[in-house]
Amino acid sequence: MRASPTRPDFAVNPSPIASVPVPRLRCGRFELTLDRPRIMGVLNVTDDSFSDGGRWLDPTAAIAHARRMIEEGADLIDIGAESTRPGAPPVPAEVEAGRVLPVLRALADCGVPLSVDTRKPVVMRTVLATGLADMINDVAGFASPEAIDAVRGGQAACCVMHMQGDPLTMQQSPVYREVVGEVRHWLAARATALQHAGVDRARIVVDPGIGFGKTVAHNLALIARLPELLADGLPVLVGVSRKSMIGAITGREPGQRLPGSLAAMLAAVARGARIVRVHDVAATRDALAVWAAIDAASQE
Repeated sequence: MRASPTRPDFAVNPSPIASVPVPRLRCGRFELTLDRPRIMGVLNVTDDSFSDGGRWLDPTAAIAHARRMIEEGADLIDIGAESTRPGAPPVPAEVEAGRVLPVLRALADCGVPLSVDTRKPVVMRTVLATGLADMINDVAGFASPEAIDAVRGGQAACCVMHMQGDPLTMQQSPVYREVVGEVRHWLAARATALQHAGVDRARIVVDPGIGFGKTVAHNLALIARLPELLADGLPVLVGVSRKSMIGAITGREPGQRLPGSLAAMLAAVARGARIVRVHDVAATRDALAVWAAIDAASQE
């Protein structure tokens, strides 16, 4: 099992409220230490993404963009071939796999874990069969027995994300009695189901699903109370980059949401997020380096 490649580092000392034992994530061909926040670069090989509108649909462009994000400091690359923006229609499995596979194979030697963002068990099986998919990032949270069966026998990490409904309908008046408690309970139940099926706990990371079947108020509560999700002992991944929550607060379009995205990302890291899923890798790395330097100075 390979360790992640050496790269310029920064130390992060989480605030006392977010202090938890530093975990290691078994991630396919890699073991990812989560002693500092890890940056997951978003690679949308879709024609209808809300954030980049098909810019990386061409495999050559997608591969070049992934390598650029790695040079900028990405610790993982998350390849998605089906848009999960609100209202997005599903993509046939054969189309989704056909978009992912050329990129996955071309990045085999890139030196960082490769995640595949898919909720289809048949696509999971297809990409895992290559031996190159180091994580399956399932926005449906491995809710189906078929999805659990697809990942149970391998070594790939499993990102369990919470979503109320599905991308086509999830933002049609989402309702919770108590959003943080309900999301925590759901994530814990899905993680337990994976473990009962034979998935090592060291392969599991959870994601509260910011923007997936939640109002702005729900999203803010989940970030503000993120330490409650840490209480179950699993590492937490948070994706807030360019999302509609940022637009609702700032009034900015997706391409103008970097400052707000960085602010939300840092708020999540300060509360214990171990992986942040972002579009703007270089800016995220700079923001984390400055935040960590200030935090370190406060400990002197």
